[in-house]
Amino acid sequence: MHDIRAIRSNPEAFDAAMARRGLPPQAASLLALDEARRAAITAAEGAQARRNALSREIGAAMKRGDKEEAGRLKAEVAALSAAGPSGEEAALDEALAALPNLLDPEVPEGRDETANVVLRGHGEPRDIPGAKEHWELGEALGLMDFEAAARLSGSRFVVLKGALARLERALGQWMLDLHVSEHGYEEVSPPVLVKAPALFGTNQLPKFEEDLFRTTGEHYLIPTAEVPLTNLVREQIIPEPEQPLRYTALTPCFRSEAGAAGRDTRGMLRQHQFSKVEMVSICTPEQSDAEHERMTGCAERVLTELGLAWRRVFLCAGDTGFGAARTYDLEVWLPGQKAWREISSCSNTRDFQARRMKARFRRGKENLFLHTLNGSGVAVGRALLAVMETHQQPDGSISVPEVLRPFMAGAERIARG
Repeated sequence: MHDIRAIRSNPEAFDAAMARRGLPPQAASLLALDEARRAAITAAEGAQARRNALSREIGAAMKRGDKEEAGRLKAEVAALSAAGPSGEEAALDEALAALPNLLDPEVPEGRDETANVVLRGHGEPRDIPGAKEHWELGEALGLMDFEAAARLSGSRFVVLKGALARLERALGQWMLDLHVSEHGYEEVSPPVLVKAPALFGTNQLPKFEEDLFRTTGEHYLIPTAEVPLTNLVREQIIPEPEQPLRYTALTPCFRSEAGAAGRDTRGMLRQHQFSKVEMVSICTPEQSDAEHERMTGCAERVLTELGLAWRRVFLCAGDTGFGAARTYDLEVWLPGQKAWREISSCSNTRDFQARRMKARFRRGKENLFLHTLNGSGVAVGRALLAVMETHQQPDGSISVPEVLRPFMAGAERIARG
């Protein structure tokens, strides 16, 4: 959400910022809506002043027994609209809510993912002769069943069994423990059903409604735990935090993948239901840049400990998400696919979400908007397939990363029984 006062003070800068997103000039139409809103406010204030004056005149007319004059004055009061500027305010808010966040000046220029910039990496991509993709490995082990999932739920679902189901659980539990015990995040168990205002706050609504699953009532299934975690400060004015508030959660996530028709239809890369460990930070503006680097480092630690080759990618202007000011993607090397694939996305939204949520902090006599950040720490399903492909053995078994073995009853590998 944008500050109309900032647009009013420098419309050229706002249009230049929207141009980086590939959008035409927006300031003129926004300022016209703002002018209509302010005119409506002025008219409403004038109408209220006239109603107050008429009320006094009605009282005087009644006191002297002039019922005819009192009736005429009451009719005039009824004719004055009491609606106020709500329609104009709604039109401006709707227009502002439809526009993406302003990009950080350091975000690379570019139209699409081909202009993203690789900043650094860890580990060498493995070239495994005859490497299989994760679904080939899982089906050969008899522990990954897409056909059964299709009979139950349709496409983009999977049934995991036995040791692979346990490995998925181990990944989520280990990541959660790591972020809580070593990275200073507070564990939260949030609802996975939320109402529309929460999704508006984290900018899934109204733009991305087609990607959401909605119940028959007023609830939506969460596409990510970012939604409930960030909204913990919704409509709050909190004391100024000395350190960022850091929350983490392991939840199921639900996405319709409406914009991904025909993409990654095989395997577990794009599922309607998946588990993810999410990290959310809520902080002051002065803290947010350093917190973005710290959060991304926490996700990188996960990948390093799992023995995966990864790289950090700075997303360009055309590939940065709607609500983000800047985003780092972490990509892992999948030997079976012989490709880099995104496994985590860490974004600084600055005050964009806080304005939508009306989330502020108190500094002296001022109430200022918070900054919010979110990142995958990481997507459990994608971590599972990355572990499977990276640690596959010539006999088709999977070597279990050492950090996960305590969660696997000490098992060092997964093989067909």
